[in-house]
Amino acid sequence: MNARECDVLIVGLGPGGGAAAAAAAAAGLSVIAIERKREIGVPVQCAEFIPLPLSRHAMAPGVLAQRISGMTSVLPSGTAVDTPFSGLMVDRAAFDRELAGAAAAEGATVHAATSLVALDADAGMARLRGPAGESTLHYRVLIAADGPHSTVARLLGLPPLQTVNTRQYTVPLLQPFADTDIWLSPDYPGGYAWLFPKGDRANLGLGMDLEAGGDMKMLLDRLHRELVVEERVGADILTRTGGAIPVGGLRDPLLAGSVLFVGDAAGLTHPVTGAGIAAAVASGEAAAAAARSWISGDAAALETYAEDMVDQFGEALARAVRRRAELMRIRNTPAFVNDAAHRRSWIAFDEYYRAALST
Repeated sequence: MNARECDVLIVGLGPGGGAAAAAAAAAGLSVIAIERKREIGVPVQCAEFIPLPLSRHAMAPGVLAQRISGMTSVLPSGTAVDTPFSGLMVDRAAFDRELAGAAAAEGATVHAATSLVALDADAGMARLRGPAGESTLHYRVLIAADGPHSTVARLLGLPPLQTVNTRQYTVPLLQPFADTDIWLSPDYPGGYAWLFPKGDRANLGLGMDLEAGGDMKMLLDRLHRELVVEERVGADILTRTGGAIPVGGLRDPLLAGSVLFVGDAAGLTHPVTGAGIAAAVASGEAAAAAARSWISGDAAALETYAEDMVDQFGEALARAVRRRAELMRIRNTPAFVNDAAHRRSWIAFDEYYRAALST
């Protein structure tokens, strides 16, 4: 790494980091963006669904897999409820590479296989380790887009985010369709299982709170076998992946000196659904705009970014945290197996959006 200073250092090149790098470079800032993985976007740790407002990022060759029009939510009783649910299934690795490529095209310097190993936020200095060894970089603004287990947050001494674990298989899809399937069950405390179609294959996975008990592999294998018997998917497992999803709501603080948190690192992932790509892109672009304004002399720009994220996402995330907590409080009671409790805790149902339960 030859550069010794930059306006903006971006750590992590998922959707939030890629969007931030592209926007900051397009605004005329000098940008260095690093990704610890050897290949940007790989391995994929995502169900790969994006909402329609992000469709502009899915038009590059190899990104769009198929369109989604609905959701089927299966309750503990076996009752299946169909609701509209529009969006796109993408190749997430290609999606991330496209964002990073757009950043490079705008003039950002992009480094894969490069990690942040030390940080002096007061001095605006980062120590990086890449294929050529270690180097020191001075920055004016750092955008932390490095996921739920953020290295930036750890080096700053900030507390870790609350997370749940996920496990996912990619399997052959024998009956192509345009809906997502969701299973709500007491077997998946603090989470759910899913089937997201992608043309001739599908992402089959589940997420859950491991502290509540349960064997994720056993549960996912059981669901896979059931769908094989129904002749909906094939018996082969084409790929396996997994990861952590933040479920505690917004990180506090979102701003530490001249360090801004975006995407999963900011806790912007929805605590109930696990959806986070749209919020990551939006926060990455907003952080880039804030960095440009701050560097241009607006002393309040970084604080305004944090306030805007709370205004834009705070209420929805707080509701999701409450709904999830309500459900987990009754997990050791008979009510946990009732459809009503799970309807109140899932976004497809009107009950989810109603006022809090009386206590």
